[in-house]
Amino acid sequence: MFRQGWGRRAARYNGVLVLFAVIMLSACSSEDAGHSSPAGEAPSISILAPLHFPQTPARDIVTEIDKLTGVRLEITWVPEGVYTDKMNTAMATGSLGKVTFVKVTDYNLVKNAIRSGAFWEIGPYLKDFPNLKQLDPAILDQTAVDGKFYGLYTERPSSRQGIIIRKDWLDRLHLNKPQTLEELYHVLQQFTYNDPDGNGKADTLGLVDRNDLVYGVFKTLSSYFGTPNNWKRVKGQFIPEFETPEYMDTMNFMKRLYHEKIINQDFALTSKEVQRDKFIRGSAGVFIGSMTDVQRLSIEAQAINPAAELTLINRIKGPEGYKVWSIPNYNGLYLFSKKAIATEAELKQVLGFFDRTMDKDVANLMKYGFEGRHYRLEDGKVILPEETSQLRVNEVSPLYSLMIADIGNRNIMEIAQKEQLTALADQLSEDNEQFLVDDPTVSLSSPTFDEKNTELSAIIVDATYNYILGNITAEGFRQEVKKWKSSGGNLIIQEYGEAARGDGRE
Repeated sequence: MFRQGWGRRAARYNGVLVLFAVIMLSACSSEDAGHSSPAGEAPSISILAPLHFPQTPARDIVTEIDKLTGVRLEITWVPEGVYTDKMNTAMATGSLGKVTFVKVTDYNLVKNAIRSGAFWEIGPYLKDFPNLKQLDPAILDQTAVDGKFYGLYTERPSSRQGIIIRKDWLDRLHLNKPQTLEELYHVLQQFTYNDPDGNGKADTLGLVDRNDLVYGVFKTLSSYFGTPNNWKRVKGQFIPEFETPEYMDTMNFMKRLYHEKIINQDFALTSKEVQRDKFIRGSAGVFIGSMTDVQRLSIEAQAINPAAELTLINRIKGPEGYKVWSIPNYNGLYLFSKKAIATEAELKQVLGFFDRTMDKDVANLMKYGFEGRHYRLEDGKVILPEETSQLRVNEVSPLYSLMIADIGNRNIMEIAQKEQLTALADQLSEDNEQFLVDDPTVSLSSPTFDEKNTELSAIIVDATYNYILGNITAEGFRQEVKKWKSSGGNLIIQEYGEAARGDGRE
């Protein structure tokens, strides 16, 4: 039976179990908490942040941010692929810095820590800052825990999910962009068996995936099949996505790809870094994920093979037409440790830094880099030349993780010209807004979900992989769903129903 990732998930779950005892102690103690710097020194702000790129941002940009904001940043950059584990370890050992980023997919893991007093409630302070007081109330409401605000959100479009595909392979095989699920299958098959790179060798795959059912291939593909986004609400009852026929259809499609060797056979063990590497080196012709990755993937692919040409697809017609899953309008938020931030004055100092990053000079530095080096201005608008694209990826792009509420920030300069693929990704992300599939539980609360979802989701993740790999039958999968229900899933379903009725949604 497939047990990939269980050791990691078990360690994560065990870490969360010990977390609360540690947190309760650390929340009440400030013996080793960070304190304000001596007079004359810039105050230090320690931040745990995810790194979505191979390298950290250019040191001179960070130094300039320090200078403009009057602080000394101490950023611990952690590769995105291991970020959740590192964050949980820091929480469980009581070694968090002042500020910690929490991905939206991990937020439920820390809600009990929030309720235990581990993090500052920042809602009452937002009105004191010119930029923070203008944060979007609707997005803040999505982040609320028991009606209170604890984090500053990083803003993202509702869905950037789509297909990145080798256009030169399509052209060589005289194929059109796929528009339906069956056409997508046909293209993937041709990319695997019809020598799309023209080297006379059987060395290509249609699709490359990684060990992630959410941000890898599976969830985007499942939304094309019409699978609900985590939950479906029918007549006041909540049905988990994995109990729907559409979820089974998606597993069967993936099973077909696996057994016909159209997808990498080790996908359930493959990291994001390896997935990207296989794509840019021409081992596979399709990458399903965030369309905004296309510019960077194109640069890296062309560095290896100048003939590589990428394009994007966001509309794949399924049984219910066009569908794509959405996230809340934040993809994560920064929380503020009560252990590391000992006083209200110090909290205001840290919040003041984030408020300052939304001012025009700092926000545009973080977004675009240095004028003349990374971009140029024409008539007050930003020009992002193709020739400096790689430099921006290397030196500026990692800083996006630090930017809060950037989409709604009016201080960020308008772009007049950007790279062609980046412009296409933005255009198609906006087009996705027309057929979003929302999660009906986003603003609802289930205490059992918050407490047990890590343990329970492992049951379904393992069952999904095992079914795709052929280790269990459809009946075996249904038995795992029953196990999920009896282990706490039924209580989650009940609590979401009660929360919806209490929220007046009946």
